[in-house]
Amino acid sequence: MSVGESSGAGAGGGAIGKQDKIFVAGHRGLVGSALCSALLERGYRQLVTRGREELDLRDSAAVAAFYERERPDVVFVAAARVGGILANSTYGADFLYENLQIQNSLIWGAHVAGVRRLVFLGSSCIYPREAPSPISELALLSGPLEPTNRPYALAKIAGLELVQSLRRQYGRDYFSVMPTNLYGPGDRYMGADSHVIPGLVQRFFLAKQAGDPEVVVWGSGRPRREFMYARDCAAAIVLLAERLDEAVLRQSGLAPAGWSHVNVGSGEEVTIAEVAEQIAAAVGYQGRLRFDPSKPDGTPRKLVDSSVLRSLGFRPETALREGLTATVQDYLQRAAHQA
Repeated sequence: MSVGESSGAGAGGGAIGKQDKIFVAGHRGLVGSALCSALLERGYRQLVTRGREELDLRDSAAVAAFYERERPDVVFVAAARVGGILANSTYGADFLYENLQIQNSLIWGAHVAGVRRLVFLGSSCIYPREAPSPISELALLSGPLEPTNRPYALAKIAGLELVQSLRRQYGRDYFSVMPTNLYGPGDRYMGADSHVIPGLVQRFFLAKQAGDPEVVVWGSGRPRREFMYARDCAAAIVLLAERLDEAVLRQSGLAPAGWSHVNVGSGEEVTIAEVAEQIAAAVGYQGRLRFDPSKPDGTPRKLVDSSVLRSLGFRPETALREGLTATVQDYLQRAAHQA
């Protein structure tokens, strides 16, 4: 699907411009759909998207042919195979292999096609399990990864290294962003394979419907997580695409230290127990919550340092409670539609 007609004229330099033709890969996902909305809201009309049935992003030849036909000026790589702690633990080989295929096709293909600016979306799971919080971009590869999502993390690390290597070797104006834990309308409610917030929304709703007196939550409930509303994250990524350049990086201190990516976070963290209680309240579930410490907790704490983003004046707009209410309403609307 294309929105509008491209003039073929880019903005020049590092900025993205209103006349740029912009391909959002993964536009049906949580952050990809939010990116499309954020771009349109800021006046970018030349958007190009492709559904899975139209373009298999794992197929490098198909992606190369797509780039040759469409000639985008800018690419946002928001496509990935994702899942929660159970899915990552169960399907590690699939997560590693498929994400490497998607990334290589999109990033290297963009380079070969001469795409001017590319933004690759990673994940804060790239950081070591015991990295000090708030986690600086420079903590990358400074210690062992969390075992439950190591294959996915390694795929994302490979993606950001490819982006940075293209910057160094070929002078490409490409960069990576590392979002924290995202949630919001448009999320995937996949039961046990979900990320924590959509998974709990679905479980509390089903428990309420069934009249279950208790919901069991994986882990101890003590790990702390930073959650960010997907639409806030999308606004931050668009801002970075517009403003990030070498001057900003030099001022931040990242450029001379071997910079490869920029963190994107809300700056606030809560325990899993606290977010579970807030979701139960938003759903209207009044039963008991019981935490099962025999199940994995994952990383003990994961708050990223978003100083570079803050230096550009960005502040998230959506408080967790407000975002959870919107997410629950999204789930209820989908459930009603499917009934």
